[in-house]
Amino acid sequence: MKKTAILFFTIISAIALLFPGCKPKEIKIVSGNLEITIDNKMKSAVNSTFPGAEPFMDQPQPSEYLVTKHLTMLDFALTSFKEEENSDSIGKGKKFIVTGTFEKDDYSLEKQVIIRIYNGFPGMAVYNVRYRNTGNREIQVRQWINNHYEILSPNDQPRFWSFQGGTTNERKDWVLPIDKGFYQRNYLSMTSSDYGGGIPVTDIWRKDAGIAIGHTELVPRELSLPANMDKYSESIEIGVEYEYPGGLTLAENDILTTDETFVMVHQKDYFSSLQLFTRFMKAKGIRFAETEEDAYGSMWCAWGYERNFTLDEIIGTLSKVKELGIRWVGIDDGFQIAEGDWNLDPKKFPNGDIDMRRLVDQIHAQGLKAMIWWSPLAADPGSRILREDPDVLLYNEDWSPRYITWWDAWLMSPAYEGTRKHTREVLDMFLKTWDFDGIKIDGQHVNAVPADYHPDHGLENPEQCIEKLPEFFSMVLHHAREIKPNAVIEICPCGCCMSFHLMPYLNQAVSSDPKSSWQVRLKGKTYKAIIGQTAYYGDHVELMDNANDFATQMGIGAVMGTKFTWPEDNPKASASYLLTAEKEEIWKKWFGLYNQKMLPTGNYLGGLYDIGYDKPEGHVIQKGDTIFYAFYSPDWNGSIELRGLDAGGQYRVIDYVNSIDLGMVKGSKPIIDIGFKQYLLLEVYPE
Repeated sequence: MKKTAILFFTIISAIALLFPGCKPKEIKIVSGNLEITIDNKMKSAVNSTFPGAEPFMDQPQPSEYLVTKHLTMLDFALTSFKEEENSDSIGKGKKFIVTGTFEKDDYSLEKQVIIRIYNGFPGMAVYNVRYRNTGNREIQVRQWINNHYEILSPNDQPRFWSFQGGTTNERKDWVLPIDKGFYQRNYLSMTSSDYGGGIPVTDIWRKDAGIAIGHTELVPRELSLPANMDKYSESIEIGVEYEYPGGLTLAENDILTTDETFVMVHQKDYFSSLQLFTRFMKAKGIRFAETEEDAYGSMWCAWGYERNFTLDEIIGTLSKVKELGIRWVGIDDGFQIAEGDWNLDPKKFPNGDIDMRRLVDQIHAQGLKAMIWWSPLAADPGSRILREDPDVLLYNEDWSPRYITWWDAWLMSPAYEGTRKHTREVLDMFLKTWDFDGIKIDGQHVNAVPADYHPDHGLENPEQCIEKLPEFFSMVLHHAREIKPNAVIEICPCGCCMSFHLMPYLNQAVSSDPKSSWQVRLKGKTYKAIIGQTAYYGDHVELMDNANDFATQMGIGAVMGTKFTWPEDNPKASASYLLTAEKEEIWKKWFGLYNQKMLPTGNYLGGLYDIGYDKPEGHVIQKGDTIFYAFYSPDWNGSIELRGLDAGGQYRVIDYVNSIDLGMVKGSKPIIDIGFKQYLLLEVYPE
């Protein structure tokens, strides 16, 4: 039991143990492999105790501080330290209260840092920081910063890999290598007119160990988690930052309290840190939707015919969809009169609801499920909802309505009851009147919203609208499931790093307009770390490398999808996705393999391979005693270690795509020598 004791026992400096509540010269806190050292200026160093890991930082640094109008308040003289047993809704552990003062010129400020560690969350420490103006001079605060660290590079190539959970309108990769000259702000609110949101975690790792920081609030916050490596530096800077719009005045005895933040350490890539973060958030009260079995069914989307589709084209493709073994049919953008007027376009549906219901009935008659595309919170100029209730609009501070640039539409406030009423009516039409089985929610504007300055929306302050966005999607999920208990709800934020706070309200995630096969795999790893076995849709295979990379969807355990057209294209479509005889043979093979293996229902073992440093790139899914490996590389020739096997077992190795028996390996030496181009998919089982 010695190892367990080391894992959870918290080490305090000898002085602090002998004299609790006194002013020690140095404080040391340990949780699992996380080691925090705090000096007498309340600076801190965070390191790991993993065997062979080099230090992240060689001396304590200013880690929690304020930036004010006239100076940056960095050094706080440590005045007291207190350790307490702690037990709360999250679990049992320790609480450390560290207090100090800043005195300079006419300024006087007290800082208190409360650090909590939990027995059930080794390797993680949670921070609550507050400041009190103890002087008689006002302090003009511009910014607070928590968990600011400069992490040393051991000269890996690249120097670091990173997970960065902010959204950019360039739709950048969420997993990025970092070298000198790198900067990304990772702002978690609006980064342009209609882009924003994300996952409140930044993770930086090296070959030996990694460090993650972020916030643990139960609602979205307007924070930044920047990553900055100056071109002349050997270290990378990270932190959690909040900048006050217009500044904040702290008068005498006023208190500023930061959001709750955290730091954790880990090994390999970011998978384990996201898992631990999510488990902590669940302990705080976040509840994820239950996994829906129907969401694992593969998808054909009519978007190959684009907005000018005809009913005959969709109906004429159904037999081929069924023949290929695909389970879902998606009706995409173009059925409606306008965003905000979701009634049917009479040019396509001259008989209105009757025509759409007949289409859905024909889908069901083929034994298929039907999903409909929808972009909630968007209202085109002149749309019905704006005529009936113009107060649905979200207003900027200058009393201008918020514009969704991508959709050429206005943004509806998710906090306004009129918006929610309209939304429930649309869901009733989709799921009751038309009898669809699932909803694809689409648009980058659904991932985050700005502050709402409309005076009649019942908000305590404009920023409350930002926090209420998850409530809107909770309403969508629960209303849909009240109508159809097995309804599939997919949220597709159009390339954004999806808001963590919206993930509880879907039962199908999606790679969301990926720009490459790499994005499909890294997003898959991210979602599987956070939402586990909840279905992850790989989106249309036509969006991936060479427009046919089924191996990426298969290997990451994604639900397969396609938008082929058959037997011909819509003449008004901008591109061709025609299912030729040659392509049909490929499509049939992969959808057959998908239905045979059903890898999305397996357990993704994301901690076995580092998506950054390990070559070739590896992913693993376990189903019972069978393990499925997926490796990716432009051109590989060499040894590969099959990690995760029982050391005492012997295993048969099959290239299941090409039906090639590659022989046996021992679990004690699971090495194969092999060459491949692009991908290698293996099925390994004991004999």
